[in-house]
Amino acid sequence: FLVVFGHIIQPFTDGSHGVNTLYMVIYTFSMPAFIFTAGFFAKGSGNITYIVNLAKKLLVPYLIFQLIYTGYYFLIGKSGWLNSMIEPHWALWFLVSLFSWHLMLCLYKKIPPYIGIPLSILVGILVGYIGDIGHTLSLSRTFVFFPFFLIGFWLTKEQVKLVKHKSVKIIGLLVIVLVSVAIYIAPEFNSGWLLASKSYGELGLPEYGGFARLLVYATSTLMSISVLAWIPNSHSRLTKLGTRTLYVYLLHGFFIQFFREANWFAVNNVLDVFGLALISAAIVYVLSSKPILGISQPFIEGKIT
Repeated sequence: FLVVFGHIIQPFTDGSHGVNTLYMVIYTFSMPAFIFTAGFFAKGSGNITYIVNLAKKLLVPYLIFQLIYTGYYFLIGKSGWLNSMIEPHWALWFLVSLFSWHLMLCLYKKIPPYIGIPLSILVGILVGYIGDIGHTLSLSRTFVFFPFFLIGFWLTKEQVKLVKHKSVKIIGLLVIVLVSVAIYIAPEFNSGWLLASKSYGELGLPEYGGFARLLVYATSTLMSISVLAWIPNSHSRLTKLGTRTLYVYLLHGFFIQFFREANWFAVNNVLDVFGLALISAAIVYVLSSKPILGISQPFIEGKIT
């Protein structure tokens, strides 16, 4: 939901300081926590069968949706619709990066975590100094976000459950409030630091960008822990929808990009933001429904059940 909501409010961040703050707060933790979760469930066996299955699961849907989105962008009149196959359209970067993280895991799992995790953070900091790194094959995001994937891989279920302590929940609330206030009162802050898709030169800190990224790492880690502490353990009606997030992730762009090109919405007050939240929730629910799964499963999973 937060990924969809963040994407739907993004066009209004320039015109509203409040919306921009909300957008930035969401992105301090949404992708890091998402990637941490992916790492937690990673197997990392590394044999040829594992790699081939990964390619079927991630790269084949990427190629299919890269072509579909190219055609769709052309139909709705979106500029820059013709991307090469190594320049992921919009949210499709995640599939390329996820495949790469699994490959990198084959190497990093052989390194003790007390060495591997700091090494991955160092690499994530250093790549920002490479001027040409960016969207091509999602290289920037792959290296910058990999530490969260690696941490997720190494942590056990028991260790993750430590965040459920009452003290962590209380401290987590304070962290969320403090970070939100800091973002609201701070001078203009480039969201590119949170999206991790640009070099330090593009972000305006060619010399000291490494220190800024280290601060972003620390903030994202604290925010992810603070939010995960409040995720309930019990099952609910929403739990089953959580098993279908790849469908929501790959398909919600058809809605978001259409809304942006059609210029359907505007944000003039708080009620408009709540309205966009309801629309985001509706998109998540519809794209998680069985009819949509039935139609799109052959393209996403390569099978029909």
